[in-house]
Amino acid sequence: MDYLPAFLNVRDQWTLVVGGGEIAARKADILLRAGARVRVMAPEIDAVLADQVQEHGGEALFQPYTAEAVADVKLVVSATDDRALNARVSADAQAAGVLVNVVDQPDLCTFVFPAIVDRAPVIAAVTSGGAAPVLARMLRAKLEAIVPAGYGKLAALAAGYRDRVKATLPTVESRRKFWEDMFEGRVAELVYQGNEDEARALLETSIAERDTAPAAGEIYLVGAGPGDPDLLTFKALRLMQRADVVLYDRLVNPEILDRVRRDAERIHVGKQRDDHPVPQEEINAMLVRLAKEGKRVLRLKGGDPFIFGRG
Repeated sequence: MDYLPAFLNVRDQWTLVVGGGEIAARKADILLRAGARVRVMAPEIDAVLADQVQEHGGEALFQPYTAEAVADVKLVVSATDDRALNARVSADAQAAGVLVNVVDQPDLCTFVFPAIVDRAPVIAAVTSGGAAPVLARMLRAKLEAIVPAGYGKLAALAAGYRDRVKATLPTVESRRKFWEDMFEGRVAELVYQGNEDEARALLETSIAERDTAPAAGEIYLVGAGPGDPDLLTFKALRLMQRADVVLYDRLVNPEILDRVRRDAERIHVGKQRDDHPVPQEEINAMLVRLAKEGKRVLRLKGGDPFIFGRG
């Protein structure tokens, strides 16, 4: 990774935007949406921008930039077309130990602004590290199209039940499975439809029933296809992200295996002609044993899982 992905809490924190034009206004708007107090500094500041920051408890300073301005802020954004000034702002901020972003000059940045999909409190961010901002925005557009607008309401509903679910389901694994079922099932659909009261009632019932129900395991047979990760189906990707344990063979492309949930247990059961480290009967028994333990078990095979009658 070229950058460490992170989300900053800037609520009620002072931030500095150097510049008073359109680009400065866009960066100030992002900071204001995150709850920051914004100080804009430039000899000329757009009137709308000045009014906006002042309405939200910020300041508009109609003056040239000075190094002292970075001393008491959480982060700095330099949004001017003066490269020498941008370099000076970056140097001053870094010397003061303050995060700094210089628009369109990634070499002067200690952080970058991503393209944002806002479903607060759920937020997705995409960046190219300044290499191809248009590409990042295109990817954001794709995410906007597939992430329901109700995700934020769903997250807010779940937040009210986290402690209760934690008290009811004692293990991390059992809680993860519970929330996956809720977020992919009827509760989520009701929230998306605007029926939040009905969704809340169903969630209450699900918690009560999960308290007494034994853990149910599942087995998925998924073919990895000819090896190109782009050819995986949506269903295959979804099951790969749900699995607790993955049994895979030598024909599975490592790039496909990377699509499996990161904390899933991986077990290699590879076979080739005249070399069967794990006999098929033992693989079958392993699948059943793990499922009886309440785990979601994925058998990931190269090609089609039903070739040679394995399925």
